[in-house]
Amino acid sequence: MEIEVLGTGSSGNCYKVKIGKATLLLECGLPYRVIQKKLNFKASEIDACLITHEHMDHAKAVKDLMKAGIDCYMTKGTAEALGVSGHRLNTFYKSPDRRWQYNFKLLRDLLILPFEAVHDVAEPVSYFIKTKDDKESLVFVTDTAYMKYKIPACDVLMIECNYVKSVLDEKAVQGKINTSLRNRIVKNHMSLETLVEALKSADLSKTKKIYVLHLSDGNSNEEMIKRQIQEVTGIEVVIC
Repeated sequence: MEIEVLGTGSSGNCYKVKIGKATLLLECGLPYRVIQKKLNFKASEIDACLITHEHMDHAKAVKDLMKAGIDCYMTKGTAEALGVSGHRLNTFYKSPDRRWQYNFKLLRDLLILPFEAVHDVAEPVSYFIKTKDDKESLVFVTDTAYMKYKIPACDVLMIECNYVKSVLDEKAVQGKINTSLRNRIVKNHMSLETLVEALKSADLSKTKKIYVLHLSDGNSNEEMIKRQIQEVTGIEVVIC
């Protein structure tokens, strides 16, 4: 598996992943011309783009990608919020029993399973991606206040750690961040403390690497985040 960070954080999220026989973009929150440049103008090598929700720092280039002939995958709620349609759109939707369904042919040798995220948008998800032969697997989690489900066993975990609660709370006490913004962050993004608890309950026996995503410029502490996650997991940690 090969992972390349094209962009992360509030300025725009986009990750290139080669898994199995497929090359994916996870999110497309950068301008299309920037994505093209970062891909060395080889966008045609991308098989599909998976989008978690409709905020522009995750979905800015979706219409341009579809115009360029790249299939884009997202929930029905996200597609409606973005106002996208057409034969390049592939949607997940919930059946009456609340299970995720899809009406498209799955991508190359991959199985893609969305699972609910906790964010202030229409229908946000995270993704569990694996090859049909189970040789490679990836969990991608971003923009969620907490994990509603146990992190699935996977080879590579890409997961948000947006802020450190002690840093955010200290800024709020000092008046460096207003209360409404502080509360919005807490209700929509994952803290180091929440992530550590999720990692403690996860089956990480096969996980080879953890990529930490979407750090806040002002409310996080890169050194602390890396140290604590490594201490808890014993796994190589890459701060994106």
